[in-house]
Amino acid sequence: MTSAVSLFTTGISTIFSVGAWILVLWKLNPSENPALSLPLFFLTLFFASVSLLTCIGLFIRRSWYKNFPPYNSLTVSFRQAVELTFCIIGSLFFLMLGVLTWWNGLLLGAIVLLAEWYFSARENL
Repeated sequence: MTSAVSLFTTGISTIFSVGAWILVLWKLNPSENPALSLPLFFLTLFFASVSLLTCIGLFIRRSWYKNFPPYNSLTVSFRQAVELTFCIIGSLFFLMLGVLTWWNGLLLGAIVLLAEWYFSARENL
C-alpha cells in the first residue's frame, strides 16, 4: 500500500469514526439505556481518537521529518495513537467510576510511556 492510499484510507476512517462518535453523543441517552450507550460511547471514542491522533501524528511526522520513510511514520503514528487513546479512555473510565485522582492518571500515563519506550527500543534493534 502506498503512502497516498494509506493517508486517504486513514482520512476516510477518521471522518466516519468521528461522525459515529458524534452520532452516539447526540442520539443516545446514557440515563435511559446505559447498557447500550456507554459501551458504544467508549467504542466509538476509541476508533475516533485512534484515527484522529494517527492523522495528527502522521501530519507532524511528515512535516518535521522529511526523510523519515512513509510506512515507518504511519506505523509509529498508529502505535502512539493507540497508546494515547488507551490513556484517554482509561482516564475517562476511571472518572466514570469516580476513582480518578492525580496519581491514578499519572500511573496510567507512566504505563503508556513505558510501553512506548519498550516498542521504540524494539524498533531500534
